[in-house]
Amino acid sequence: MDPKRSAQDVLRCYLCETPNPQYNCDICHINLCKTCAGEHLLDESKEHKVVPIRQRGYGPDYPTCLKHTKKQCELHCEQCDLPICTQCVSSDVHLGHKAIDIMKIFDTKKEILKNDLEELKISLIPKYHEIAATIPVQKAELEKHSKRLTTALCKRGEEWHREIDEIINNRKTEINQMQIMYLAALNKQKTEITQSISLIAQRIVDLKKLLDSYDVYAVSAYKSKIDSFRKLPPYLRAIFPCFSSNIINTEYLQQQFGKLSAFSIESQEYDFKMESSEAASPSSDICRSPLLNQPKIITTIDTNFEHMFSVTCSTDEQIWTRGDSSIIKLYNLQGELLESIRTKSGNDPRDITVSKSGHLVYSDFDERTVNIMKNKQISEVIRLRTWRPLRVNSTVSGDLLVTMVGDRKKRTKVVRCAYSTENQTFLFDSKAQPLYFSPPQCSINYVTENKNLDVCVVDGTACAVVVVNEAGKLRFKYTGPPSPTKEPVHPIGVCTDSQSQILIADNANDCIHILDQNGQFLQYIDYCDLHEPYGLCVDTRDNLFVTECSTGKVKKIQYKK
Repeated sequence: MDPKRSAQDVLRCYLCETPNPQYNCDICHINLCKTCAGEHLLDESKEHKVVPIRQRGYGPDYPTCLKHTKKQCELHCEQCDLPICTQCVSSDVHLGHKAIDIMKIFDTKKEILKNDLEELKISLIPKYHEIAATIPVQKAELEKHSKRLTTALCKRGEEWHREIDEIINNRKTEINQMQIMYLAALNKQKTEITQSISLIAQRIVDLKKLLDSYDVYAVSAYKSKIDSFRKLPPYLRAIFPCFSSNIINTEYLQQQFGKLSAFSIESQEYDFKMESSEAASPSSDICRSPLLNQPKIITTIDTNFEHMFSVTCSTDEQIWTRGDSSIIKLYNLQGELLESIRTKSGNDPRDITVSKSGHLVYSDFDERTVNIMKNKQISEVIRLRTWRPLRVNSTVSGDLLVTMVGDRKKRTKVVRCAYSTENQTFLFDSKAQPLYFSPPQCSINYVTENKNLDVCVVDGTACAVVVVNEAGKLRFKYTGPPSPTKEPVHPIGVCTDSQSQILIADNANDCIHILDQNGQFLQYIDYCDLHEPYGLCVDTRDNLFVTECSTGKVKKIQYKK
């Protein structure tokens, strides 16, 4: 509160502090007693306007001119952007410049101040609070992700330790077998030598008797048999093996062990508009990564499958692939085959995915099973009776989404399973109509869960992508935008990225459709020389992997800036 307007304080002279001053200077805005008022008027350094205190005004406090200190600046020079007095207007400095009423500038600046204050209070402060609130979430996610990486590293280390222990045990077994063989040979030779010694000793006794004998017949009939003893037993010398170890290639070991993908910290600017007080909201959307006008191929991997179907990311540097055989192959991004596994039954897998814990999962249509591979051992996680599994997809929560076809009624459903336990089934819409067309040839294709927990399913028979929310309520069906230059959409594969955008492989038009989470078409990816795109997946950096059914190749595509 202004002290001179306070009812609790006695007004005093500004200069001598005499109570109840009678005058006020409207220009200097100070209270003065009668004596000090006269002295104040004698100050010629600036203009003064002393009036009785009851007639004091509360008008604008004009600035004092820097060049003409006795003048107040009631004007503003537009060219110099400075307050000026009337005397300045006629000076050479401001000759020809446009002078306007300083109160217009005052009002304009007041409006700017008002707008800035409103933006700070209504828009910026809530947004800063919102950004600050994401830091603990990011820290928690960092800790969680670091634990997952550490766990994966430890598991990989355990696998290597088991392999090394197995190698050591095998070498020990070989050494033990050598020892047993050599001991057996030595013991056999010892037995033979003992028998020979016994025979020689007996022969010595016999010869002594004969030598001392006068039996002419016996001596004349003697024939020497010493030659059989002259061939001494051989010396068994074992040629012991040497343990030769190769020089440890650290770089090769690190490559075989597995490596972390590149780490980076990206700064994304927040995009927002000025909000009015009526529409102000503390929430705001983080700026999305813009789509590239010309998506580009980063790398191409030839899997040698005659027909190529599914792909799923094991890590950002490795992908599992499925084609027209019972073999599932793991490649790195340099196109090197790292691992090949055969399905447990020998049947071709119908689909593949990677679980939240990083294990390969595949569906076996003929065996009615969904299987998982852990530590190179394949085991069943789901076995069905009257349904057969088609496509599988791992969710963020760790559940499995499985599309199934019935034996008798040929119906199709999507089931959320918690590894052997059925949790939720998506079969009918709110009007009790089937969400998916009856598949005469199992034409329902891929399934995925969006970041907003929508479930997206490709219905090949209806040539549509059917999207339901977490509760199973139909949100929309996408059948492609009208296009005079393209064939009707024929969706096959589907996946979603970190911004809940939906990507659909259009086999008929050799392109990829990109939608937002509400089904609004955004863009095509159709300049990457795609041939019958089929399966899709994205890595953690939103790089897209596309399988080409007819070429057996996987293409990695960058479609965002």
